[in-house]
Amino acid sequence: MKVIGINGSPRPAGNTSIMLKTVFETLEAEGIETELIQVGGTDIKGCRACYACIKAKNSECSTRGDGFNEIFAKMAEADGMILGSPTYFADITPELKALIDRSGFVSRANGGLFRHKAGAAVVSLRRGGGIHAYDSINHLFQICQMFMVGSTYWNLGFGGRNGGEVVNDTEGMENMRDLGQSMAFLLKKLNAS
Repeated sequence: MKVIGINGSPRPAGNTSIMLKTVFETLEAEGIETELIQVGGTDIKGCRACYACIKAKNSECSTRGDGFNEIFAKMAEADGMILGSPTYFADITPELKALIDRSGFVSRANGGLFRHKAGAAVVSLRRGGGIHAYDSINHLFQICQMFMVGSTYWNLGFGGRNGGEVVNDTEGMENMRDLGQSMAFLLKKLNAS
């Protein structure tokens, strides 16, 4: 089994990355392979609503050269995915939003490639807006018929502007470990023969 984590933060070693890696530690202890993919800070483009993916049905987006198709292939192969973002003006980063829009569209245009996969949102924040960002990520999971994984509280962690401060959020970090346990539990149930 494999879970990919997608870091929507432009800071590869910031609060969001720390939270994703904490979930990964628990998943790896449960024998589940993980891979972290950096999306924040890249030039990934938004959906152009050209509908070429509906016509082609080749599990790809017609917009090329921005890394989307390579990331999408990993999303389609994975048993589970964790999408993480810092809170920017009460929502997710534009790079993660572009990935969500395009991957949801391509998945649905090709027979529901994300259907019955496990998905979890992870959001870092400094003050407010985290619940809206959390909800924005969860929309992908809901519309693609995925199983959403939660923790003992919302999958949020409080950090600061500099990055790295989230490690001081004891409850948030414990929620990340619990999220890893919950995702491992679900994946083992889904993959039981």
